[in-house]
Amino acid sequence: MFARTQRLTLRPGWPEDAAALTAAIGYEAVARMTSRVPSPYALADAEAFLALPARVDRPTCLVFAHDGEAPRLVGGVGLHDTDGEAEIGYWLTPDAWGRGYATEAARAVLGHAHDALGIRRVLGGHYADNPASGRVLGKLGFVMTGTVADYPCQARGGPVAAVRYALELGARALPLAA
Repeated sequence: MFARTQRLTLRPGWPEDAAALTAAIGYEAVARMTSRVPSPYALADAEAFLALPARVDRPTCLVFAHDGEAPRLVGGVGLHDTDGEAEIGYWLTPDAWGRGYATEAARAVLGHAHDALGIRRVLGGHYADNPASGRVLGKLGFVMTGTVADYPCQARGGPVAAVRYALELGARALPLAA
């Protein structure tokens, strides 16, 4: 998936992004709010992630901000499977926090999920100690499911309480070709 928003470009990661990815995600404060990111995060971790096969039905993108002379890698966003359903995930490097980038990037992925993939429902969640991520989900229209469940966190070495959300996207928007 490739997408351009007002301030961001979303695209798949490429092998040449490994060093920038390592620098952007290599903060304990980032890793501890994600389920699958180890801490410390090494160049080999970035290379392994970037070598994973792409899934058309569950796009994963790096997020580049256009806030300087050249786009810079500020985060990641994508869909993954949770119990057979699509779940959105996102992260930002610390100097990109508080600028609305997570909401903007996730909105683009949700639009793609609805319009191109025909996904009708997307799950989301955040660790209980990360209310900023809950605000992002709220801005996107996600609704709390009333569930708080233990969710894996590689950087913390085990499960962490997570508040769960869902978003109903509705019926497929694109007409079928005749």
